[in-house]
Amino acid sequence: MTVLVTGATGNVGAHLVRSLSQRGAKLRAVGRDLDLSGGDRLFLACGNVPEQVAFECAAIDAAVAAGVKLIVKLSGPDASVHSPRIFERWHGEIEQHLARSGIPHVLLRPRAFMTNLFAYAPAGTLFAPAGNAQISFIDPRDVADVASVALTGDGHDGNVYTLTGPAAITFEQVAAELSTVCGRPVTYVHVTDDQAREGLPPFVADAIVGIFRSQRAGSMSDTTDTVLRLTGHEPRSFATFARDHAAVFRG
Repeated sequence: MTVLVTGATGNVGAHLVRSLSQRGAKLRAVGRDLDLSGGDRLFLACGNVPEQVAFECAAIDAAVAAGVKLIVKLSGPDASVHSPRIFERWHGEIEQHLARSGIPHVLLRPRAFMTNLFAYAPAGTLFAPAGNAQISFIDPRDVADVASVALTGDGHDGNVYTLTGPAAITFEQVAAELSTVCGRPVTYVHVTDDQAREGLPPFVADAIVGIFRSQRAGSMSDTTDTVLRLTGHEPRSFATFARDHAAVFRG
């Protein structure tokens, strides 16, 4: 069995390549040319760029033409064609195209990635419109482990897996963990949506503010046991993630 991986150098893809290799899977990275010949299963992922929908839908069509037997798609936490948030709407459009293609598939819906917090490094003060939102951040390594299981095992077709870390935490708690690993005080300062927009292109500002507004409303406050159930190990905590990436946060 040959596993094809799009986004092989990405947030999840780089870890997935290692995980698949450890499982002894034969794999091949797929570029923009979308050569899927000889592939049996496909990991479908793309960054949130304007071409995302076109690229992923083209990959789905290429997979059908090449006889790929299963697609595991990295999606968004609340993907829907009706979502007011643009990235979730894009994922919804891709999921819709995938469903119409008729190809067997699995949807991975991770919550906010812990790596998103790299944007605040070197950590000193975290400015965000998060309020007291409880967010079940997940380590991309755990998403990759679940993807690896789905790509190399059987019985996953048709499943939608919501992936979370072990606990929902606030930005205050994130700051406290970073204070520990950085060896200096790290604080969180809440800003308004309008303040968060300052200096950002409208497209980016709308996306960021929309995500935080959703989190404040509790969209990511629950947790699931999916990582443990599928991989056999507990999802990594933010404390573990922060220690593993202490050098990044220290700058």
